[in-house]
Amino acid sequence: MNLEKKTQEEIAIEVIRVLVHRFKLFPNSKQSIRNAPFHKAFLAAFADKIGQSNISVARLIGLSSWMHGLNTTLGQTFFENVAHILSDGEKKEWTSKKLGNLKISSAQKSMISDLITDLSNSNKLPNRREEDDMILAAEGGALVEATNFSADVFYETDTEVVAIELKTVQPNSGEFKGEKQKILEGKAALRKAYPGKDVYFYIGFPFDRTVDTEDEDPCSSNKQRFMEANINCTKYFAEAEVLLADELWDFLSGKENTMQDILTIINSIAKPDFELKFEKLLQIKEQDKREMLELLEEWYLYSEMNLLKNAARLRDLAVGNGSLLRVLNTNGFNVKGQYNWKRYTTLMSLFRE
Repeated sequence: MNLEKKTQEEIAIEVIRVLVHRFKLFPNSKQSIRNAPFHKAFLAAFADKIGQSNISVARLIGLSSWMHGLNTTLGQTFFENVAHILSDGEKKEWTSKKLGNLKISSAQKSMISDLITDLSNSNKLPNRREEDDMILAAEGGALVEATNFSADVFYETDTEVVAIELKTVQPNSGEFKGEKQKILEGKAALRKAYPGKDVYFYIGFPFDRTVDTEDEDPCSSNKQRFMEANINCTKYFAEAEVLLADELWDFLSGKENTMQDILTIINSIAKPDFELKFEKLLQIKEQDKREMLELLEEWYLYSEMNLLKNAARLRDLAVGNGSLLRVLNTNGFNVKGQYNWKRYTTLMSLFRE
C-alpha cells in the first residue's frame, strides 16, 4: 500500500463511521416498512421478476430507501472527507453568507457569458488552455461580484491554488452548463484573490460508471467514453478539466494506486462480522490483548495499537492523576463510530513528559 499509515488510519476511521451509521439504519424484518402505496402499485407489474430474486416487494422498497441513504452518505460526506484526508484540503464556499463573494472584472464576466453561449451553440469546443488565456486577457477594468461558487476540495501551495467540484451522481444535461460557468468565474475570481499563483479548477468523479466490472478493473476508467455517456459533458468540458476514478484519487494523494488502496481499506473492514468486531472495540479493555492487536492491525487502527501495546506503562504514568485515569479509561471510539483523537493525543503526551 502506497498511502502512509496515518492516512490509512484516517480513511479507516471514516469507513467505520459510515458503517456504524448505516448498520443502525438497516431495515430488518421486524421493522414496519414505510408507507409507499404508489411504489407498491407500480411494482405489482414486476412481481414475477422480483420473485425470482426471492425478495418481497415490501422488502425491496425498504432496501431501496436504505441504498439511497448510503448513496447520499458516500456523496455528501465520505468521498469529500477522504479527499480532504488525501490532499490536506478543505471545503470552501464563496458566497455572501460564507466567505463573501469574490470579484472579477466586468470584462471577464461578459467574456465568460459569451463563451458559454458559444459552447452551447457548438461554435467553440472546450479548451482549458485557451479559456485560461481569455480569462487572463480580460482581467482589467471595473470589478463586479462573481457568481456564488464553492469547491468541495480546496488547497493552496506556494505556487498554485487547486479547487475541485466532486460529482457523485450523474449530472443532467443542463447541469454541465451551470458547472462550466461557475468554474470559469471561479477561476477568474481565484486568480484575483491569489495573485501570482496558477489556478486550477476541476470537476471530479470518484469512479467511472461506464466500467463493466465483470470484464474491467473497477478502478480503471475510460474518460472519453465516460464523458460521451454524460449528455452535453463534452460540449462544455475538455478532458483536461475532468478528474475521473483512479486519476482523481491519485491526483489528490500524489501517489499511485490510491483508489485501490481505499477499496482495500474498505474491504478489510466492511465484512459481515463488522458489528461484532466493533462491539469488541467498544469494550477493548475486556478483550484478549493479542486478539485485539490483530483486529486493530486488520482495521488499520495504528493509534489504538500503540496505546494498547503501552497500556501498562500508561497506567503507571497516570497513577495519582484522576483526570488522566479518566481519559485512560474512556474508549477510543464512541457508539457513533467517531474516534477520540483528543484522548490519543493526551495519553501519548505522557511519554514526552
